[in-house]
Amino acid sequence: MLSADQVDDGGGLSISSMVKEIQGLKDKFKREDSDSPSPFADLEKATVLQECRVFSDSKVVTESPRKCSQLITKLLHIVTQGDAMSSSEVTEVFFGVTKLFQSSDASLRRMIYFFIKEVAETCNPDDIIIVTSSLTKDMNSKEDLFRANSIRVLAKMIDSTMLGAIERYIKQAIVDKNVMVASSALVAGAHLIRGSPDVVRRWVNEVQEALNSPSDMVQFHALSLLYEIKQRDRLAISKLVAQLTRGSISSPLATCLLIRYITTIVSSDSGALTSATGRAAYQFLELSLRHRSEAVIYEAAKALCSLPGIEERDLGPAVAVLQLFLSSPKSSLRLAAMRALSTVAIAKPAAVIKCNDDMESLITDSNRSIATFAITTLLKTGSESSVDRLMKQISSFMNEIADEFKIVVVTAIRELCLKYPLKHRILVGFLANFLREEGGFDFKKAIVDAIIALMCVIPETKESSLFHLCEFIEDCEFTALSTQILHLVGVVGPTTIAPARYIRFVYNRVILENAAVRAAAITTLSKFAAQLPALRVSVSVLLRRSLRDEDDEVRDRATLALRLLGDKNKDRPSSSDLPLDSRSSEQAPLPEVQLLLEPLALPFPQLELALRQFEATRGHEDDDIALTLATLPAVKDHGPRAQTIVRLLCVPCESYCYLGRVDRSCATDVRAKRHFCRASQSPRAGCTRPSLFINDPA
Repeated sequence: MLSADQVDDGGGLSISSMVKEIQGLKDKFKREDSDSPSPFADLEKATVLQECRVFSDSKVVTESPRKCSQLITKLLHIVTQGDAMSSSEVTEVFFGVTKLFQSSDASLRRMIYFFIKEVAETCNPDDIIIVTSSLTKDMNSKEDLFRANSIRVLAKMIDSTMLGAIERYIKQAIVDKNVMVASSALVAGAHLIRGSPDVVRRWVNEVQEALNSPSDMVQFHALSLLYEIKQRDRLAISKLVAQLTRGSISSPLATCLLIRYITTIVSSDSGALTSATGRAAYQFLELSLRHRSEAVIYEAAKALCSLPGIEERDLGPAVAVLQLFLSSPKSSLRLAAMRALSTVAIAKPAAVIKCNDDMESLITDSNRSIATFAITTLLKTGSESSVDRLMKQISSFMNEIADEFKIVVVTAIRELCLKYPLKHRILVGFLANFLREEGGFDFKKAIVDAIIALMCVIPETKESSLFHLCEFIEDCEFTALSTQILHLVGVVGPTTIAPARYIRFVYNRVILENAAVRAAAITTLSKFAAQLPALRVSVSVLLRRSLRDEDDEVRDRATLALRLLGDKNKDRPSSSDLPLDSRSSEQAPLPEVQLLLEPLALPFPQLELALRQFEATRGHEDDDIALTLATLPAVKDHGPRAQTIVRLLCVPCESYCYLGRVDRSCATDVRAKRHFCRASQSPRAGCTRPSLFINDPA
């Protein structure tokens, strides 16, 4: 016998050669299709409208429905591309479309319905009446396709005044035997109830009858509309849910919807699971875990996990079902199960511990979302002994996911470190390693915030974390993070065991960074000098090098810091011109050096408001009032972060005193500088408190 490849069709062409020929033609046409431009690329509205005038030719409409469909497609393309038509053009098109109803071609009729739905919202309401009669006629047609689609289009076009004319037809369609017609009528009711709720509520008997339909889709739409009708009546909703939980629903989609309604009722009930309604709801949800549909099973498990006041032992059936989903070949089920288990692990991590083995196998899942949920859940449920193993698995995983997933992992690691403080060295080191890797601003900021939060809670991490952050700013491309870390170094650095080792990191920023970072570095150096007398002379030498900086903010901060530190050679930018004994002698700072360490009494936005109000009222009152924090008016910050009304009360006398004449450029903030420099030198009469102001006759 001959093989299949040897069978000849009489012309010398074998089956294998035919297959090769067909494959070659397929590849040829595929290349031609990829190179061909879009047929709608060069459409012009005027040309298409001119072509649409053939709608008035009854012969073209009846004999060439495909041509009419192509013209409607072109019109839809023009409309969706944002090329709006004028009112006269829309009216002309509507008149033409009504004449297309002469054709009984199903494809053309569906295109007509689609076009009317897309254009009806933008056209003149008077033009809608043109097609309403044609749609009403289709609604009474014998063709189920025409009836269903015409009901959907009419529901989107008509208002409450026109609904009464077709209400009878929609009620008949709800109980129609055809599934498509009944479903279309129920969906139309869901749209119409927003504008005409009183009319739709009269359809409750028909909707209740449609709920007993054998069609899954009709049951789903009927339950959705019935809930919309009765949602304001809590007792009616409770009776409806109690009735449906007895087993009268067979549609998986309707069952999922019913589970959501049950969850809403139980969540709003003050008694939760202790009431009769709560116990009945729990029994129904537990029974739904054995449903034939995976969607219903997941919806029931998710609902059980989200019930308020549920005990850990009651979560067992739901967690067991979700654990089975973790080994499903469907990625959608694995993702859904991991999402639900991750939510449960936040409040009740012990209930999810038995799923740890299955979740560890998902760390290498090809779906990165599933792997991220698996890792974050394991970090919430893992024991202290499993931290080392998890960190090794995560290290290879972090390079393969996007920044938004990395941020989730960083948050989980921070929570794990707070849970097991003894593992801080491993976890902080892990965060520091990825701080030096590639990543966006949000990812790096999440790591920095996590490390700072751990420093505040776990004192043992202060030294190592601060050193990691200093190494990070050596190669940091984000100004906001550099200034944030420099501020932290200025606050925490002087209190460490070896504060001098941080000076190198800070001064490198003065040499290598932009103006904003240089200004922050100058402030940090000033804090070191103010708190550590042993470093004051060395830091002053570094500060003097910034007196000729190209940025005025940097020069201002350096000038003010040297003045408060009591440096007598601040006018000399370099220490090489000073005598040796002068450089080695210890400086005596002014008492006001605490200004470098203490925060302002109020934020800068409120300070600006107070200064503006002070300037506005000074012209109507005594012009000799000195500008001090005590004399500033109380202001209210209307920003989103404002929590209380900030009032400037008395400040301790030893904190502020007269600074003498200071150059205008020494003000540390440009907005505050303009107001402080206009203040009078004489204090307010009757005020014995030494005031902070700058003597500047200008």
